[in-house]
Amino acid sequence: MEIEDTAIADVKILSPKKFGDHRGFFSEVWNERTLADAGLDLRFVQDNHALSAEAGTLRGLHYQLDPAAQGKLVRVVRGAVLDVAVDIRAGSPTFGQHVAVELSADNWRQLWVPRGFAHGYCTLQPNTELVYKVTDYYSPDHDCGIFWNDPALGIKWPVAPEKAILSEKDTVLPRLQDQTRLFDFEGKT
Repeated sequence: MEIEDTAIADVKILSPKKFGDHRGFFSEVWNERTLADAGLDLRFVQDNHALSAEAGTLRGLHYQLDPAAQGKLVRVVRGAVLDVAVDIRAGSPTFGQHVAVELSADNWRQLWVPRGFAHGYCTLQPNTELVYKVTDYYSPDHDCGIFWNDPALGIKWPVAPEKAILSEKDTVLPRLQDQTRLFDFEGKT
C-alpha cells in the first residue's frame, strides 16, 4: 500500500495495490499492521456505506466532538467523489484549510480523515457508492457540522451552489466563524 502526504500533514492518501487477471481483481484495502508501521495506529469500530443516486449530491461538512470524535478512512467502490477534509482544530497552523481529493472506483485511492477535521464530499457521477471505516460510534449528541459552501473555506466544489443536492440539515449548518463546537489543536491525530 502506498501512503502519500497531503498539504495538511495529518490527512493521508492511501493507494492499495490491485492484482488483476481475466477473473477480476484482488485488493487488500486495509491492513492494521501496514498502517501502524506507517505511523497510523488505528482501531475501527464501524463501517458505513452510502449511495448517492445523482451526481452533484453533496454531504457535509460533518464531524463529531470528543468523546465520540471519529477518524474516517474513506473510499469509493462505484462512481467518483470530490472528498474534502477541513482542519477545525483551533490553534492548528492549518486551521480552516482543507484537502480536496478525487476518490473513485477507478483510481482506488482512499482518504484518511483524522479526528479534528470536518468531512464532506460531492458526487461526480450518478449512483456513486462510498464506504468508510470510523474510529468511534455515531453519537447524535456529539454530531456537528460546518456549512458546506462557507466562503472562508475556499473549497472549489464541482457543482454550482444552486444545483447542489443537499439534505435539509446541511443547508442550515453554521459557518466556521460561527461554530462554537470545535477541537483544540493537540499536535496529534
